[in-house]
Amino acid sequence: MLYVGLDVHQKRSSMCILNDDGKVVKQELIKGPWPGVIDRLKRIDEPFRVCYEASCGYGHLHDRIAPLPRASQVSVAHPGQLRLIFKSKKKYDRIDANKIAKLLYLDEVPAVHVPNIDVRGWRKLIEFRQTLLRRRVALKNQVRAILRGEGLTAPRGLWGKKGMTWLGQVELPAGSKLALDLAAEDIAQVNEKMKRVEKELAKIAQKHAGVQLLMTIRGVGIRTAEAFCAYVDDVRRFARTHQVGSYFGLVPCQDSSAGKDRFGHITRDGPPTVRKLLCEATWMGIRHNPQLREFFERVMNDDPDRKKIALVATAHYLCRIMAAMLRSGEVWRDPRKQEPQQEPQQEPQQEPQQEQEQKQEQKQEQQDGLRPAVEGAPPRKTPRQKAVVF
Repeated sequence: MLYVGLDVHQKRSSMCILNDDGKVVKQELIKGPWPGVIDRLKRIDEPFRVCYEASCGYGHLHDRIAPLPRASQVSVAHPGQLRLIFKSKKKYDRIDANKIAKLLYLDEVPAVHVPNIDVRGWRKLIEFRQTLLRRRVALKNQVRAILRGEGLTAPRGLWGKKGMTWLGQVELPAGSKLALDLAAEDIAQVNEKMKRVEKELAKIAQKHAGVQLLMTIRGVGIRTAEAFCAYVDDVRRFARTHQVGSYFGLVPCQDSSAGKDRFGHITRDGPPTVRKLLCEATWMGIRHNPQLREFFERVMNDDPDRKKIALVATAHYLCRIMAAMLRSGEVWRDPRKQEPQQEPQQEPQQEPQQEQEQKQEQKQEQQDGLRPAVEGAPPRKTPRQKAVVF
Protein backbone atom coordinates (compact mmCIF):
# COMPACT_ATOMS: atom_id res chain seq x y z
CA MET A 1 0.00 0.00 0.00
CA LEU A 2 1.29 3.42 -1.00
CA TYR A 3 0.37 6.70 0.70
CA VAL A 4 0.08 9.73 -1.58
CA GLY A 5 0.04 13.30 -0.27
CA LEU A 6 -1.02 16.05 -2.64
CA ASP A 7 -0.68 19.81 -2.38
CA VAL A 8 -3.00 20.80 -5.19
CA HIS A 9 -3.09 24.17 -6.94
CA GLN A 10 -4.57 25.47 -10.15
CA LYS A 11 -1.37 25.62 -12.22
CA ARG A 12 1.04 23.33 -10.37
CA SER A 13 0.81 20.60 -7.74
CA SER A 14 3.24 18.72 -5.52
CA MET A 15 3.04 14.98 -4.83
CA CYS A 16 4.79 12.87 -2.21
CA ILE A 17 4.54 9.03 -2.10
CA LEU A 18 5.36 6.91 0.97
CA ASN A 19 5.65 3.13 1.13
CA ASP A 20 4.48 0.72 3.85
CA ASP A 21 7.49 1.61 6.01
CA GLY A 22 6.72 5.34 5.87
CA LYS A 23 9.75 6.12 3.72
CA VAL A 24 9.62 8.53 0.81
CA VAL A 25 9.44 6.69 -2.51
CA LYS A 26 8.81 9.56 -4.86
CA GLN A 27 8.50 13.35 -4.73
CA GLU A 28 7.35 15.06 -7.85
CA LEU A 29 6.19 18.44 -9.12
CA ILE A 30 3.26 18.20 -11.52
CA LYS A 31 2.86 21.20 -13.79
CA GLY A 32 -0.47 22.09 -15.30
CA PRO A 33 -4.08 21.94 -14.14
CA TRP A 34 -5.83 19.08 -12.34
CA PRO A 35 -6.14 16.66 -15.28
CA GLY A 36 -2.36 16.28 -15.11
CA VAL A 37 -2.67 15.15 -11.48
CA ILE A 38 -5.31 12.58 -12.44
CA ASP A 39 -3.11 11.21 -15.24
CA ARG A 40 -0.16 10.89 -12.87
CA LEU A 41 -2.23 8.96 -10.32
CA LYS A 42 -3.41 6.60 -13.05
CA ARG A 43 0.20 5.57 -13.70
CA ILE A 44 0.71 4.29 -10.14
CA ASP A 45 0.89 0.49 -10.43
CA GLU A 46 0.12 -0.37 -6.76
CA PRO A 47 -2.92 0.19 -4.54
CA PHE A 48 -2.69 3.59 -2.88
CA ARG A 49 -4.44 5.94 -0.51
CA VAL A 50 -4.47 9.63 -1.34
CA CYS A 51 -5.08 12.77 0.69
CA TYR A 52 -5.21 16.50 -0.08
CA GLU A 53 -6.46 19.67 1.57
CA ALA A 54 -10.00 20.93 1.05
CA SER A 55 -10.07 24.01 -1.15
CA CYS A 56 -12.12 25.42 -4.01
CA GLY A 57 -13.20 22.50 -6.20
CA TYR A 58 -12.30 19.78 -3.72
CA GLY A 59 -15.53 17.92 -4.51
CA HIS A 60 -14.84 17.77 -8.24
CA LEU A 61 -11.33 16.46 -7.62
CA HIS A 62 -12.68 13.85 -5.20
CA ASP A 63 -15.16 12.63 -7.82
CA ARG A 64 -12.35 12.30 -10.37
CA ILE A 65 -9.91 10.41 -8.11
CA ALA A 66 -12.36 8.05 -6.37
CA PRO A 67 -13.21 5.93 -9.49
CA LEU A 68 -9.54 5.15 -10.19
CA PRO A 69 -9.03 1.36 -10.03
CA ARG A 70 -6.09 1.42 -7.58
CA ALA A 71 -7.38 4.21 -5.35
CA SER A 72 -8.51 2.40 -2.20
CA GLN A 73 -9.29 5.56 -0.20
CA VAL A 74 -9.57 9.28 -0.95
CA SER A 75 -9.35 11.57 2.09
CA VAL A 76 -9.94 15.32 2.12
CA ALA A 77 -8.26 17.09 5.05
CA HIS A 78 -9.66 20.06 6.93
CA PRO A 79 -7.17 22.91 6.28
CA GLY A 80 -8.02 24.70 9.53
CA GLN A 81 -7.04 21.65 11.61
CA LEU A 82 -3.72 20.91 9.94
CA ARG A 83 -1.60 22.72 12.52
CA LEU A 84 1.42 20.71 11.35
CA ILE A 85 1.26 22.77 8.14
CA PHE A 86 -0.15 26.23 8.78
CA LYS A 87 1.72 26.68 12.11
CA SER A 88 5.03 25.73 10.56
CA LYS A 89 7.76 28.36 10.17
CA LYS A 90 8.96 26.67 7.00
CA LYS A 91 6.10 26.15 4.59
CA TYR A 92 6.07 25.47 0.88
CA ASP A 93 4.39 22.99 -1.46
CA ARG A 94 6.91 20.12 -1.38
CA ILE A 95 7.05 20.05 2.43
CA ASP A 96 3.26 20.38 2.68
CA ALA A 97 2.75 17.35 0.43
CA ASN A 98 5.22 15.36 2.55
CA LYS A 99 3.43 16.28 5.80
CA ILE A 100 0.04 15.34 4.36
CA ALA A 101 1.43 11.96 3.26
CA LYS A 102 2.82 11.35 6.77
CA LEU A 103 -0.53 12.19 8.39
CA LEU A 104 -2.21 9.79 6.00
CA TYR A 105 0.34 7.08 6.86
CA LEU A 106 -0.28 7.61 10.59
CA ASP A 107 -4.06 7.66 10.04
CA GLU A 108 -4.27 11.09 11.68
CA VAL A 109 -5.94 13.05 8.89
CA PRO A 110 -8.71 15.43 10.10
CA ALA A 111 -11.06 14.39 7.31
CA VAL A 112 -14.08 16.38 6.12
CA HIS A 113 -17.37 15.15 4.70
CA VAL A 114 -17.60 15.28 0.90
CA PRO A 115 -21.24 15.57 -0.26
CA ASN A 116 -22.42 14.45 -3.67
CA ILE A 117 -22.63 16.75 -6.65
CA ASP A 118 -26.33 17.56 -6.16
CA VAL A 119 -25.83 18.69 -2.57
CA ARG A 120 -22.80 20.77 -3.59
CA GLY A 121 -24.90 22.51 -6.22
CA TRP A 122 -27.63 23.08 -3.64
CA ARG A 123 -25.12 24.71 -1.30
CA LYS A 124 -23.80 26.95 -4.08
CA LEU A 125 -27.30 28.23 -4.80
CA ILE A 126 -27.85 29.01 -1.12
CA GLU A 127 -24.56 30.89 -0.89
CA PHE A 128 -25.22 32.71 -4.17
CA ARG A 129 -28.56 33.93 -2.82
CA GLN A 130 -26.76 35.27 0.25
CA THR A 131 -24.32 37.09 -2.04
CA LEU A 132 -27.22 38.67 -3.92
CA LEU A 133 -28.87 39.60 -0.63
CA ARG A 134 -25.75 41.38 0.61
CA ARG A 135 -25.47 43.17 -2.72
CA ARG A 136 -29.07 44.38 -2.50
CA VAL A 137 -28.57 45.64 1.05
CA ALA A 138 -25.50 47.60 -0.05
CA LEU A 139 -27.43 49.17 -2.95
CA LYS A 140 -30.32 50.17 -0.71
CA ASN A 141 -27.89 51.81 1.70
CA GLN A 142 -26.41 53.76 -1.21
CA VAL A 143 -29.86 55.01 -2.21
CA ARG A 144 -30.62 56.10 1.37
CA ALA A 145 -27.27 57.89 1.56
CA ILE A 146 -27.97 59.80 -1.68
CA LEU A 147 -31.40 60.91 -0.46
CA ARG A 148 -30.03 61.89 2.96
CA GLY A 149 -27.23 63.86 1.33
CA GLU A 150 -29.80 65.89 -0.62
CA GLY A 151 -31.98 66.47 2.42
CA LEU A 152 -34.85 64.27 1.22
CA THR A 153 -36.95 61.96 3.37
CA ALA A 154 -37.90 58.70 1.71
CA PRO A 155 -41.56 57.70 1.89
CA ARG A 156 -42.73 54.49 3.49
CA GLY A 157 -42.61 51.45 1.24
CA LEU A 158 -39.64 52.80 -0.67
CA TRP A 159 -38.75 49.44 -2.19
CA GLY A 160 -42.24 48.67 -3.51
CA LYS A 161 -43.67 49.68 -6.87
CA LYS A 162 -44.83 53.11 -5.69
CA GLY A 163 -41.53 53.78 -3.94
CA MET A 164 -39.45 52.83 -7.00
CA THR A 165 -41.67 55.04 -9.16
CA TRP A 166 -41.07 57.91 -6.74
CA LEU A 167 -37.29 57.35 -7.01
CA GLY A 168 -37.51 57.63 -10.78
CA GLN A 169 -39.44 60.94 -10.59
CA VAL A 170 -37.54 62.68 -7.79
CA GLU A 171 -35.61 65.78 -8.87
CA LEU A 172 -31.92 65.85 -7.91
CA PRO A 173 -28.69 67.39 -9.23
CA ALA A 174 -27.27 65.68 -12.31
CA GLY A 175 -24.58 63.63 -10.52
CA SER A 176 -26.83 62.48 -7.68
CA LYS A 177 -29.66 61.71 -10.12
CA LEU A 178 -27.43 59.50 -12.26
CA ALA A 179 -26.09 57.61 -9.23
CA LEU A 180 -29.64 57.14 -7.92
CA ASP A 181 -30.95 55.85 -11.24
CA LEU A 182 -28.09 53.37 -11.65
CA ALA A 183 -28.55 52.10 -8.09
CA ALA A 184 -32.29 51.67 -8.65
CA GLU A 185 -31.62 49.73 -11.87
CA ASP A 186 -29.15 47.48 -10.05
CA ILE A 187 -31.73 46.82 -7.33
CA ALA A 188 -34.28 45.78 -9.95
CA GLN A 189 -31.75 43.45 -11.59
CA VAL A 190 -30.78 41.87 -8.25
CA ASN A 191 -34.46 41.33 -7.44
CA GLU A 192 -34.96 39.45 -10.71
CA LYS A 193 -31.90 37.29 -10.07
CA MET A 194 -33.10 36.49 -6.55
CA LYS A 195 -36.48 35.44 -7.91
CA ARG A 196 -34.80 32.98 -10.27
CA VAL A 197 -32.59 31.57 -7.53
CA GLU A 198 -35.48 31.27 -5.04
CA LYS A 199 -37.62 29.56 -7.67
CA GLU A 200 -34.97 26.89 -8.17
CA LEU A 201 -34.45 26.52 -4.42
CA ALA A 202 -38.20 26.09 -3.94
CA LYS A 203 -38.18 23.18 -6.41
CA ILE A 204 -35.41 21.45 -4.47
CA ALA A 205 -37.08 22.09 -1.11
CA GLN A 206 -40.40 20.75 -2.32
CA LYS A 207 -38.79 17.39 -3.14
CA HIS A 208 -36.75 17.20 0.07
CA ALA A 209 -38.63 15.59 2.96
CA GLY A 210 -36.28 17.02 5.57
CA VAL A 211 -37.03 20.62 4.58
CA GLN A 212 -40.77 20.04 4.82
CA LEU A 213 -40.26 18.35 8.18
CA LEU A 214 -38.27 21.22 9.70
CA MET A 215 -40.74 23.82 8.47
CA THR A 216 -43.30 22.44 10.93
CA ILE A 217 -41.35 24.21 13.71
CA ARG A 218 -42.82 27.58 14.59
CA GLY A 219 -40.34 30.27 13.50
CA VAL A 220 -38.40 28.13 11.01
CA GLY A 221 -38.98 29.08 7.39
CA ILE A 222 -37.86 27.65 4.09
CA ARG A 223 -34.53 29.52 4.02
CA THR A 224 -33.38 28.18 7.40
CA ALA A 225 -34.68 24.66 6.77
CA GLU A 226 -33.04 24.29 3.36
CA ALA A 227 -29.68 25.64 4.54
CA PHE A 228 -29.68 23.33 7.56
CA CYS A 229 -30.51 20.25 5.46
CA ALA A 230 -28.01 21.14 2.75
CA TYR A 231 -25.06 21.48 5.11
CA VAL A 232 -25.99 18.61 7.43
CA ASP A 233 -26.57 16.38 4.38
CA ASP A 234 -26.74 13.06 6.25
CA VAL A 235 -27.53 13.52 9.94
CA ARG A 236 -26.39 9.96 10.66
CA ARG A 237 -22.77 11.00 10.23
CA PHE A 238 -23.08 12.71 13.61
CA ALA A 239 -22.97 10.32 16.55
CA ARG A 240 -24.96 12.70 18.77
CA THR A 241 -27.16 15.74 18.21
CA HIS A 242 -24.78 17.91 20.26
CA GLN A 243 -22.13 17.39 17.58
CA VAL A 244 -24.33 19.23 15.08
CA GLY A 245 -24.15 22.38 17.22
CA SER A 246 -20.38 22.02 17.33
CA TYR A 247 -20.28 21.57 13.55
CA PHE A 248 -22.05 24.91 13.08
CA GLY A 249 -19.82 26.69 15.62
CA LEU A 250 -22.51 27.37 18.21
CA VAL A 251 -20.61 25.90 21.19
CA PRO A 252 -18.26 27.97 23.39
CA CYS A 253 -14.50 27.69 23.34
CA GLN A 254 -13.15 25.72 26.29
CA ASP A 255 -9.83 26.02 28.09
CA SER A 256 -9.64 23.39 30.82
CA SER A 257 -6.61 22.82 33.04
CA ALA A 258 -6.05 21.55 36.59
CA GLY A 259 -9.76 20.98 37.10
CA LYS A 260 -10.69 24.54 36.11
CA ASP A 261 -12.90 25.16 33.07
CA ARG A 262 -12.80 28.48 31.25
CA PHE A 263 -15.39 29.11 28.55
CA GLY A 264 -15.09 31.86 25.96
CA HIS A 265 -17.00 32.99 22.91
CA ILE A 266 -18.46 30.52 20.43
CA THR A 267 -16.04 28.75 18.08
CA ARG A 268 -17.70 30.08 14.87
CA ASP A 269 -16.70 26.92 13.00
CA GLY A 270 -18.63 25.69 10.02
CA PRO A 271 -20.71 27.64 7.50
CA PRO A 272 -21.57 31.16 8.74
CA THR A 273 -24.68 31.25 6.54
CA VAL A 274 -26.42 28.54 8.57
CA ARG A 275 -25.36 30.15 11.85
CA LYS A 276 -26.83 33.47 10.72
CA LEU A 277 -30.10 31.91 9.58
CA LEU A 278 -30.42 29.93 12.81
CA CYS A 279 -30.12 33.13 14.84
CA GLU A 280 -32.73 34.85 12.68
CA ALA A 281 -35.07 31.89 13.03
CA THR A 282 -34.49 31.96 16.79
CA TRP A 283 -35.76 35.54 16.99
CA MET A 284 -38.94 34.48 15.21
CA GLY A 285 -39.23 31.40 17.40
CA ILE A 286 -38.99 33.49 20.58
CA ARG A 287 -41.99 35.48 19.39
CA HIS A 288 -44.18 32.63 18.15
CA ASN A 289 -42.88 29.44 19.81
CA PRO A 290 -43.67 29.06 23.54
CA GLN A 291 -41.05 26.34 24.05
CA LEU A 292 -38.21 28.42 22.59
CA ARG A 293 -39.43 31.50 24.45
CA GLU A 294 -39.37 29.62 27.74
CA PHE A 295 -35.80 28.40 27.12
CA PHE A 296 -34.68 31.92 26.11
CA GLU A 297 -36.16 33.53 29.21
CA ARG A 298 -34.66 30.88 31.48
CA VAL A 299 -31.15 31.49 30.12
CA MET A 300 -31.52 35.29 30.14
CA ASN A 301 -32.77 35.20 33.76
CA ASP A 302 -34.25 38.73 33.55
CA ASP A 303 -30.81 40.18 32.84
CA PRO A 304 -30.69 42.42 29.72
CA ASP A 305 -26.92 41.96 29.51
CA ARG A 306 -27.43 38.24 28.87
CA LYS A 307 -29.76 38.76 25.92
CA LYS A 308 -27.20 37.88 23.23
CA ILE A 309 -25.91 34.95 25.24
CA ALA A 310 -29.45 33.65 25.61
CA LEU A 311 -30.06 34.12 21.87
CA VAL A 312 -27.03 32.04 20.86
CA ALA A 313 -27.89 29.39 23.46
CA THR A 314 -31.44 29.20 22.11
CA ALA A 315 -30.10 28.93 18.54
CA HIS A 316 -27.96 25.99 19.70
CA TYR A 317 -31.03 24.46 21.34
CA LEU A 318 -33.02 24.91 18.13
CA CYS A 319 -30.17 23.33 16.15
CA ARG A 320 -30.28 20.23 18.35
CA ILE A 321 -34.06 20.01 17.99
CA MET A 322 -33.79 20.15 14.19
CA ALA A 323 -31.10 17.46 14.14
CA ALA A 324 -33.20 15.22 16.38
CA MET A 325 -36.22 15.68 14.11
CA LEU A 326 -34.19 14.72 11.04
CA ARG A 327 -32.89 11.65 12.84
CA SER A 328 -36.31 10.46 14.10
CA GLY A 329 -38.51 11.74 11.25
CA GLU A 330 -41.07 13.16 13.69
CA VAL A 331 -42.83 16.46 13.08
CA TRP A 332 -42.77 19.31 15.57
CA ARG A 333 -44.95 18.59 18.58
CA ASP A 334 -46.55 21.63 20.14
CA PRO A 335 -46.50 21.11 23.92
CA ARG A 336 -49.64 23.20 24.33
CA LYS A 337 -51.64 20.77 22.18
CA GLN A 338 -50.33 17.75 24.07
CA GLU A 339 -51.59 18.87 27.47
CA PRO A 340 -54.64 16.70 28.27
CA GLN A 341 -57.74 18.52 29.33
CA GLN A 342 -58.54 17.62 32.89
CA GLU A 343 -62.18 16.79 33.42
CA PRO A 344 -63.83 18.37 36.45
CA GLN A 345 -64.01 15.95 39.32
CA GLN A 346 -67.52 15.09 40.37
CA GLU A 347 -68.24 15.04 44.07
CA PRO A 348 -69.49 11.68 45.33
CA GLN A 349 -73.23 11.67 45.83
CA GLN A 350 -74.30 11.01 49.38
CA GLU A 351 -76.75 8.16 49.67
CA PRO A 352 -79.93 8.74 51.61
CA GLN A 353 -79.90 7.59 55.23
CA GLN A 354 -82.65 5.00 54.59
CA GLU A 355 -80.58 3.24 51.88
CA GLN A 356 -77.52 3.19 54.12
CA GLU A 357 -79.50 1.58 56.97
CA GLN A 358 -80.94 -1.03 54.57
CA LYS A 359 -77.44 -1.98 53.31
CA GLN A 360 -76.16 -2.36 56.82
CA GLU A 361 -79.08 -4.70 57.69
CA GLN A 362 -78.39 -6.83 54.55
CA LYS A 363 -74.71 -7.06 55.48
CA GLN A 364 -75.57 -8.16 59.00
CA GLU A 365 -77.95 -10.82 57.67
CA GLN A 366 -75.24 -12.19 55.37
CA GLN A 367 -72.89 -12.50 58.31
CA ASP A 368 -75.57 -14.30 60.36
CA GLY A 369 -76.34 -16.67 57.46
CA LEU A 370 -79.96 -15.59 57.15
CA ARG A 371 -79.50 -13.98 53.72
CA PRO A 372 -77.57 -15.41 50.73
CA ALA A 373 -74.49 -13.46 49.57
CA VAL A 374 -75.58 -13.99 45.92
CA GLU A 375 -79.05 -13.11 44.83
CA GLY A 376 -81.14 -16.18 43.82
CA ALA A 377 -79.12 -18.60 45.96
CA PRO A 378 -81.00 -20.52 48.73
CA PRO A 379 -80.44 -19.28 52.26
CA ARG A 380 -77.68 -21.00 54.16
CA LYS A 381 -78.98 -23.47 56.80
CA THR A 382 -77.49 -23.30 60.23
CA PRO A 383 -76.58 -26.77 61.62
CA ARG A 384 -78.55 -28.04 64.59
CA GLN A 385 -76.72 -28.16 67.81
CA LYS A 386 -76.76 -31.57 69.52
CA ALA A 387 -77.43 -31.73 73.19
CA VAL A 388 -74.43 -32.62 75.20
CA VAL A 389 -75.12 -35.06 78.01
CA PHE A 390 -72.80 -34.94 80.91
